[in-house]
Amino acid sequence: MNFFRSKKLFVILIGFILLVVLIGYSLNSRGHLNFAEKVVSDAVGWVQNVVQAPVTFVTDVTSNISEFKTTYEENQVLREQLSQQKSLVYDLQKIEEENEELRSIIDMTNTARDYEPIYASVIARSPEQWVDQVTINRGTNDGVQENMVVRTAEGMIGKILHTSRGTSTVQLLTGFDEFNRVSATVLRKDKSDIFGMIEGFDDETEMLLFRIIEESDEDIKEGDTVYSSELGGEFPEGITIGEVKEVVADQYGLTRIAMVEPAADLFDIRNVIVVNRSMEQPEGEEEGDDES
Repeated sequence: MNFFRSKKLFVILIGFILLVVLIGYSLNSRGHLNFAEKVVSDAVGWVQNVVQAPVTFVTDVTSNISEFKTTYEENQVLREQLSQQKSLVYDLQKIEEENEELRSIIDMTNTARDYEPIYASVIARSPEQWVDQVTINRGTNDGVQENMVVRTAEGMIGKILHTSRGTSTVQLLTGFDEFNRVSATVLRKDKSDIFGMIEGFDDETEMLLFRIIEESDEDIKEGDTVYSSELGGEFPEGITIGEVKEVVADQYGLTRIAMVEPAADLFDIRNVIVVNRSMEQPEGEEEGDDES
């Protein structure tokens, strides 16, 4: 019995010694891995790489999607802000142009002595009559009548074709022809003026056709200004129509045609003046006329 007990103690002692040796050996060899540890370490590393690769891929994709979404949202905001800025710049430019045009109209009408201006704005321009007609927001309720001259600050653009109570249709100079003409003249200092008719529009050159009826001793030439004339009995005189750019013979060679560039922009019309010549005379003048 004692023998077996002594043997067990001996085995325990030997095991303890071996454990101490192994621990010591392990501590002394901490800087170097044995073959088994290397195999285990490589296996663990391989498993980690296999597991980490899809995790990293998914993480990167998720991160890229998030960054792309954020960038897209920022771009949308920037695009909207840029669009708003462009819209504000456009609105500001239009307002400045309109103010300049209205100031020109006011300055021009302040010097008017022979007619009463009726201010109006263009409210429609149908595609079918884009070149020939526009609709304004003044009608018979405002004193507008057929055949009244319509102009801008730069010059004549046409006449009233027909009216309603609140609106009127303007026949532009581009729609005039030999049956619908404007009596016009070129003034000459110390010489007879040159008279003719605006009776058409050349679509190719975008010029008005001024048929010369009566010339002075000095021929019409490039740079001359064409004004409206009262000789036709329908329009007031002195309204600028345009500037002569070229003089050619008509198709029959009997008369000459001056190609006139319109003073007003006939394709961009916003604010206009209807020339009302039916102004009431002051009472003092009427009494003077009666006495005479």
